[in-house]
Amino acid sequence: MTVAKGSSSKAASTRTLKAGDPAPDFTLKTHTKERFTLSEHRGRSVVLAFFPAAFTGTCSVQMPLYEREMERVREHDALLVGISVDSPFALAAWAQQLGGITYPLLSDFYPHGAVAEKYGVLQASGMAERALFVIDGDGIVRYVDVHEVLEVPDEADLFCELEKLAP
Repeated sequence: MTVAKGSSSKAASTRTLKAGDPAPDFTLKTHTKERFTLSEHRGRSVVLAFFPAAFTGTCSVQMPLYEREMERVREHDALLVGISVDSPFALAAWAQQLGGITYPLLSDFYPHGAVAEKYGVLQASGMAERALFVIDGDGIVRYVDVHEVLEVPDEADLFCELEKLAP
């Protein structure tokens, strides 16, 4: 399998959001059966990493990459979460198969894709696009990065954007 990385086919907005817009609030279940509400994390940057589906090749490269970079995420006083339309049970099994994921994997399972739709990244197929959103401590979208399904976003771009938000 070939996984493209940092390709030029990324988009800087979605059909519903662009940098400078307020981030839509939501509450979803995590793979560890907890509730995650975006607005409860005001005061720090949050990275939303939408991905199409658990147990797929490119996602199985991308999510462990973020696990390896968690110390750098914390150094920017940021929180990273993954979001897919998979059930919490599927996400829990996948996290275990990957050797453990310590950051929250959020289930946008029911109502199916409602959060992905708010963020403009729900595909007609019912899966989420591969997309990153960086949200500042005031709840404003500061960065949007939408990629082709087989492309892993370049983590250097993500950390560059987090650096811009450093106090």
